[in-house]
Amino acid sequence: MSEATVLLNAAEQGDPKAANDLLRLVYDELRHLASIRIARNGSGQTLQPTALVHEAWLKLVGPKSPSFNNKGHFFLAAAEAMRQILIDRARRKKAQRHGGNFVRVPLDDVDLAAPDADEKLLAVNEALEIFAARFPVQAEIVKLRYFAGMTNEEVAELRNISVSTVKNYWNFSRAWLIKEIGPEQRPRSE
Repeated sequence: MSEATVLLNAAEQGDPKAANDLLRLVYDELRHLASIRIARNGSGQTLQPTALVHEAWLKLVGPKSPSFNNKGHFFLAAAEAMRQILIDRARRKKAQRHGGNFVRVPLDDVDLAAPDADEKLLAVNEALEIFAARFPVQAEIVKLRYFAGMTNEEVAELRNISVSTVKNYWNFSRAWLIKEIGPEQRPRSE
């Protein structure tokens, strides 16, 4: 049994020290995933990787004891927490009281042809919710790849499946999502 699994079990039993030890154990990996996710989210993102990790951690452990089956389940929950945080921020920024449809245009970057990063994120999330209802396993792969920024190899190891299966699920998922939301807002395979 890995150290992470032991700490997950101890944290689930209510050991507050175990939750802190678990955070120290996985912090660097979570921060790396958050850095990738924020970098892929495009310009205009004001959330820093450290803040995203801390917010996700609070969502994961919160006031109640976490309940995770294994390390893979933990990282899937972390990816979901990061996704929810980014979606909530995108929705909040689009709200009328936060500027609504006003667009910040830096004078240096006047030549914008791509869709707004927040609009893209919301479109992908909306399509992903529909997709997850029909294809839950493939949707988990999308969350880990797109929202947590993991590579095919990392997802394969985490989900205990082959890299070729991850690639097949990712290609199928991307094709479905592109058809649903259009090619201009598609999830890229970076």
